[in-house]
Amino acid sequence: MSLCANNYFLLLKVQADQTQLDEQRHFFINDYLAYKITVNEITRYTSLITFEQKTFEQQAFKAEDRQQTSLEHNALPSVFHPRMTIRLYHDARMAEVISSQDVRQVKPRYDYPNVQMHQQDEKQQINQFLNEWLHLCLHQGQVKVPLLTS
Repeated sequence: MSLCANNYFLLLKVQADQTQLDEQRHFFINDYLAYKITVNEITRYTSLITFEQKTFEQQAFKAEDRQQTSLEHNALPSVFHPRMTIRLYHDARMAEVISSQDVRQVKPRYDYPNVQMHQQDEKQQINQFLNEWLHLCLHQGQVKVPLLTS
């Protein structure tokens, strides 16, 4: 629970004033890595946001590495573009990852072993991963902010 509360406050910092529907915030870490936060839904007590990593692999890989089969090339973007959907509970001041990658609803606990080979504490690990992303954006991210001129 403390991790979800910590993530909530970090997300408020990262979002800054970009909290209206369909607003986006971009964090550029380096030439090959960026993060994007999009506000998808706003209700009275909750918000739904998407947090995704963007990589620029066409610049990152050598020309000979790009000569792959079409099947391998099509599989590459999903590996390098992790994405998660997060619900912010404003009344409880908590943030919870509700989906990550292809897992639509992350269960609090999984039996192990299971068909999808999720870890027993998969939800905890995903929320910890979100925490690490947020710290990376806050410590190393650069945001393009329009300058106000008078």
